[in-house]
Amino acid sequence: MKISDFQTKDVINIVDGKKLGSVSDLELDLRQGKIDSIVVPSQGKFFGLFSGDNEVVIPWRNIVKIGMDVVLVKLDDTRAYRAPDDEGEYYHNY
Repeated sequence: MKISDFQTKDVINIVDGKKLGSVSDLELDLRQGKIDSIVVPSQGKFFGLFSGDNEVVIPWRNIVKIGMDVVLVKLDDTRAYRAPDDEGEYYHNY
């Protein structure tokens, strides 16, 4: 599977049924040759603009199923998976 194959899939949280967005990037463990996590930009982002660097980093262990059109993930609280900003603070959608 190619990275571009992931980028065409919607990411859905099975806990609440919400669409989190589409995969924008992957975090890799180059030592072990494995995918550590997938990165999904915040829903307010428009081509990487106007929304800062707010993104959801989803560990590979939280992926339930990769289908033809969607990636199903299990996240109890998506705020816990927000990437930290430059100062170590976590973004929240309030």
